[in-house]
Amino acid sequence: MVLASNLGYPRLGEKREWKFTLEKFWRHDIDEVAFEDRTKTIRLAALKKQQAAGVDIIPVADYSNYDHVLDTAVAFNAIPARFGQFDQKLTLTEYFAIARGTKAQVAAEMTKWFNTNYHYIVPELDYVTFRLLDNPWLARYQEAKAELGIEGKPVILGPVTFLKLAKLQDAHLSYEALIDHLNQLLPLYQTVVKQLAAAGCQWIQLDEPSLVTLTDATELKLYRQALAAIRAAAPEVKVELQTYFERPDFLADILNFDVDALGFDFVRDHGTLLPELKTLGFPEDKILAAGIIDGRNVWRSDFNQKTALIDDLLTIVSEDRLWLQPSNSLLHVPITTRNETHLDPVIKAGIAFADEKLEELNVLTAYANGEDVRSAITAQNEALAALNQSEHRNNPEVKAAVDAVMCRPTERNSVYADRVRAQKVLNLPLLPTTTIGSFPQSKLVRQKRAAWRKHELTDAQYQQFIESETKRWIEIQEDLKLDVLVHGEFERTDMVEYFGQKLSGFYATENGWVQSYGSRGVRPPLIFGDVIWHEPITVTDTAYAQSLTKRPVKGMLTSAVTIINWSFVRDDLPKNVVANQIGLALRHEVQALEAAGIKIIQVDEPALREGLPLKAQYRQAYLDNAVKAFKITTTGVADSTQIHTHMCYSDFEDILPTISALDADVISIETSRSHGESIKAFETGTYDKQIGLGVYDIHSPRVPSVEEIKQNINRALQVIDVHQFWINPDCGLKTRNEPEAIEALAHMVQATDEVRASIALRS
Repeated sequence: MVLASNLGYPRLGEKREWKFTLEKFWRHDIDEVAFEDRTKTIRLAALKKQQAAGVDIIPVADYSNYDHVLDTAVAFNAIPARFGQFDQKLTLTEYFAIARGTKAQVAAEMTKWFNTNYHYIVPELDYVTFRLLDNPWLARYQEAKAELGIEGKPVILGPVTFLKLAKLQDAHLSYEALIDHLNQLLPLYQTVVKQLAAAGCQWIQLDEPSLVTLTDATELKLYRQALAAIRAAAPEVKVELQTYFERPDFLADILNFDVDALGFDFVRDHGTLLPELKTLGFPEDKILAAGIIDGRNVWRSDFNQKTALIDDLLTIVSEDRLWLQPSNSLLHVPITTRNETHLDPVIKAGIAFADEKLEELNVLTAYANGEDVRSAITAQNEALAALNQSEHRNNPEVKAAVDAVMCRPTERNSVYADRVRAQKVLNLPLLPTTTIGSFPQSKLVRQKRAAWRKHELTDAQYQQFIESETKRWIEIQEDLKLDVLVHGEFERTDMVEYFGQKLSGFYATENGWVQSYGSRGVRPPLIFGDVIWHEPITVTDTAYAQSLTKRPVKGMLTSAVTIINWSFVRDDLPKNVVANQIGLALRHEVQALEAAGIKIIQVDEPALREGLPLKAQYRQAYLDNAVKAFKITTTGVADSTQIHTHMCYSDFEDILPTISALDADVISIETSRSHGESIKAFETGTYDKQIGLGVYDIHSPRVPSVEEIKQNINRALQVIDVHQFWINPDCGLKTRNEPEAIEALAHMVQATDEVRASIALRS
């Protein structure tokens, strides 16, 4: 019998109960006992949903109080020494301190989970002695069994992937260091599985997604060693080795790993996995856990394709050795479409969030077991056909406009050296100071927006409030003596969602929340149809801000590839075609800003690096397409108009040529949480344009000192020419409160003034 398996479920709660619980604890509105009670309710509700949906193999311990990588680190005492020494399970306050920092200590580094918009806390292994402080996998297994009678499958981050995600002396571990740390760590994993075995646990899901990035067959022995240790510790516990986000290479070797089930992603395998498995054959002593439902996007499955895939899979394995499951944890999609009450029925019938994906899984498992599900398959296929044939997806004017712009050169009028001379009219000082764009979204801002949405405020009243906040923050920026100002983005909930609300072809969901990091949730818009720009989007607010000051105010847009990477993109067209549509729509907006007198325009591309394919052979095409879409947006302006862009946490060294090819006049890069590691890219590479490396971390409530910011500035100036360098925080300030933001910016400006003074003395 074919079984239905799941790999993980969203943490946020259907109405973001998890987010609000965390934030209440951080504000000291609830204590640890109340926190644990509320989060238990959220966990059990998620398990009940999966149970009701007919999932045979339900994951447990996929839940986290912040991040699953952080959970693994604190369980094994991989805790940065600056937060103290521990010999027992951390309290919630101690746990959150690592993720969020304290007044005295900077937070642990945070970066993107493979090529997703989810952020994990990077384990720091300097001065770490591994020991088992906690077994959260056992606790969650026992909870599910005791409370709901669920024989759950604990989800454990595999030891090799954990170590590959970690850092030692601000760098990823060398092969020798991997071996050394794995030898230290494996006895603790053995203790974990022994305790699970003693509690009666039958299966564990060992997540080793780093296998899909492996390029050196030598490293396979690390995974073999880990699996052998786990088998030796508890041979009665069955192991599902799970990969996702791509297919692994060295498949013949992996098929011989000592595990009971192998989990592969059949959605993002480029169609190569099934043919190779047919050639190699699948081991008769293992279960094939086939990820056939897209866990990263929200469009309903084409049941004709999925049933054909199931038929093919059953030529490789027998029914009793096949599990059907999503391609990855459903952490990356919203919870349910049930709360989308205003969505066009044609579009709504074509989307599936987490709960609907479990319903799809139930239908497909029933099909695999020979049950009559023809009516469900027919209904779904008809819904998809209606969407694909709708006018939403078949606008000939959009196609013609994109084809026309693709036939024209997409380059600036002049090379950078000439543009920088034309931009001297901006009259900026040495080491210009600015911010990335957004200012704190205060409780009052959120209340006014909610009142406006409920029609308790008129459009005019709401716009008056937005203008009052803009005016107040222009005055604050002038008082701080920042050189280049921003309007603050008080009208925007999210940098992608906002544009999704203004461009045709997008739908901004009501409750399509997805975790980004910690309690931070985002609502990725649905790009369901052809993208069209009808009228200016940002011009009114930006021009109003510019009218209040003689200092330049930046126009603020989000670029096409970031919108693609942070949205749920229609799957009936190649992504680069959709990106070009968005790029063209934004080109109209850039030109409208310039016509309104805005001389600096920032087109943010924070997600360019995170969308990089995990396999090297697909990367250049992606990067070339990204550059093309960016240039479609930015190359229609005069030389004197300064184009900025911004990028988030990344390893930049390998994509410096692409960053340069974007041909932005100024780029800012989020670097402070990596302790300046990204600066190393500029020690070995050459960048000839202007750049700001974020001089302090905005994701932590901690306010940096003037001296700390000066050290960050001076570190950057060791490798970047002083005439190229801009001073800015490493990201927008939306998530900070007002006193924190103002104090930190004041320290940043003071630090800049002191560095300028020291440079003048040396001249």
